[in-house]
Amino acid sequence: MDRELHAVGGGASGPPAEGFEVGYLAPGGSEFRRPLSDVWAVQFEDVPPVREFKSYKGQRHLPGLWWSPTAGGHIGYESWLERDHVMLLDFDPSVVGVSSQPFWLFWASDKGKGISHAPDYFARRADGSAIVIDCRPANRRKPRDRMKFEATRAACDLLEWEFRLVGAPDQIRVANVRWLAGYRHPRHGVESVAIVLREVFAEPRPLMDGACLAGDPITVLPVLFHLLWRHELAVDVSMPLHAASEVSLEGR
Repeated sequence: MDRELHAVGGGASGPPAEGFEVGYLAPGGSEFRRPLSDVWAVQFEDVPPVREFKSYKGQRHLPGLWWSPTAGGHIGYESWLERDHVMLLDFDPSVVGVSSQPFWLFWASDKGKGISHAPDYFARRADGSAIVIDCRPANRRKPRDRMKFEATRAACDLLEWEFRLVGAPDQIRVANVRWLAGYRHPRHGVESVAIVLREVFAEPRPLMDGACLAGDPITVLPVLFHLLWRHELAVDVSMPLHAASEVSLEGR
């Protein structure tokens, strides 16, 4: 997930209070390296990755691309853990932009050695606030990794950005959202069917009962799942999704 641009000496005792720099690529490919205080207004949700997503025979992790309707394109991931978290960001209705490997964060250890880290994701909320995300299983967070995560948190605090260090997400939620994600493409948003579904679920009712009331389930269900993905209809994704799951209009 990260690399050293310079040799890192021992004795890094904690995150610095200042002295951070940020390296990133503009959408056109131009490279920038600026003090942290100068990048608070950069639209990192639109920048290209600062690192390549490499794929080779025998590697332990499985990289790939996630097509995101939120981003309007593909977002890279380096493992299935990252894929699950970028999917959950894509499903979050408050998130309006996402990018992967958005920037390099540079700082110096207490012995003056240069250190760098590239967070996994940057997300922008509709209210303008920002989230920086690192994905790492709890059992794989080595002391050097934890030092880098804490430094990244300290840098985010200076800009009033939220920092999240995440491990394995709830598997029921992931399974439900993954199912709905299969219907995230706008082609499933057939408005003539969606109008009927909004009327049917104006009062909460079981998922399959409502689908049958709206028409042929083969035609209706893809649109129903699309509306659930878009949060126009609501269902509790913390519980296994099934035919009797209660569906309602969002906000009811």
